[in-house]
Amino acid sequence: MKGKVLSVNIAKDKGEKKHNIGKCKALKAFGLENDAHGGFMHRQISLLATESIQKIRDKGLDVSYGDFAENLTTEGIDLPSLPVGTTLKIGKDLLVKVSQIGKECHTRCAIFQQVGDCVMPREGIFVEVLNDGEVAVGDEIEVQ
Repeated sequence: MKGKVLSVNIAKDKGEKKHNIGKCKALKAFGLENDAHGGFMHRQISLLATESIQKIRDKGLDVSYGDFAENLTTEGIDLPSLPVGTTLKIGKDLLVKVSQIGKECHTRCAIFQQVGDCVMPREGIFVEVLNDGEVAVGDEIEVQ
């Protein structure tokens, strides 16, 4: 199974929408360099597919990549179907391991308030970074 990176998103502070920076260094056991969520135990980088984001767009909300606080917006891989422990190769040499599928949503985000649904808690995934490497828009993602 192969996919592609559509957006590489970071935020300086937690609680902010993330913005696309095009490319970023991923640091082993940390996450994306300069991202507010980096270093958080097993949830070092978050991924959400454009196919999931489209479900919210179909409900009438104008949402963009990074609005769900995902680090990597992807295309072509059914992310929530990947078993925990699955290794992904991103770009030339970045290796990450799926550590969690979805997450509990403690407070209803603005997206949920507007359309009564949010896909990140069900369809977003989290990975641990296994080696230093770079990730960029257009990079191929390969399930190992």
